[in-house]
Amino acid sequence: MSGGPGREPAVEPAVEPEVVLAGEGLRVVRRGQVILDDVALRVRPGERVAVVGPSGSGKTTLLTLLAGVDRPDAGRVTLDGVPLRAPTPRIALVLQGYGLLTLLTAAENVQVALRAAGHAASDAQARSAVALDGLALADRADHLVEELSGGQQQRVAVARALAVAPRVVLADEPTAEQDAEHRELVVEALLGVTAGGAALVVATHDPAIAGRCDRVVEIRHGRVVL
Repeated sequence: MSGGPGREPAVEPAVEPEVVLAGEGLRVVRRGQVILDDVALRVRPGERVAVVGPSGSGKTTLLTLLAGVDRPDAGRVTLDGVPLRAPTPRIALVLQGYGLLTLLTAAENVQVALRAAGHAASDAQARSAVALDGLALADRADHLVEELSGGQQQRVAVARALAVAPRVVLADEPTAEQDAEHRELVVEALLGVTAGGAALVVATHDPAIAGRCDRVVEIRHGRVVL
């Protein structure tokens, strides 16, 4: 409504975009070395964020903090505005080391994550099959991890992360072991989670992946420079 003759119309206050995952003032010191220093990152639902920077810049440490796997020396991480104090199925993390259970098959690795997220055994089996098939692993589902190539293991780790339908996916160099064909498959699978409203944060050296994200955050010497 107008404020009357000669008055400017009232200006509605700006509404801050919804944030699903946030790190504020994150600082990590290990053996006297500063790994991260006052790093902040806020991610919205459905957003694709690329974290870039040279090796050793702190990208992996940032992802482990955002996943609740590690705790900062200063600062805090929040999920939907609530402080994050431990890992949760709502945040899926794909590490460079994959984190697979070597005594289990590819399918069993995915099913373990689904059962931990509360899915019944039959549902976990069905979801695992779909997730592995989507990453060209249907014929490797019953193979032990040690029988898989590095690229296949990496895709199992991605399938496990996506199968639980998390609110946020954090991926650390998720295409490092892939050939051209499977690299595109992994990229499409990861980017696809945002269509359903999940957020994606991917640490990568691959400019082709970064170029398909909504935003690029650059870290150097433990600080955000872009």
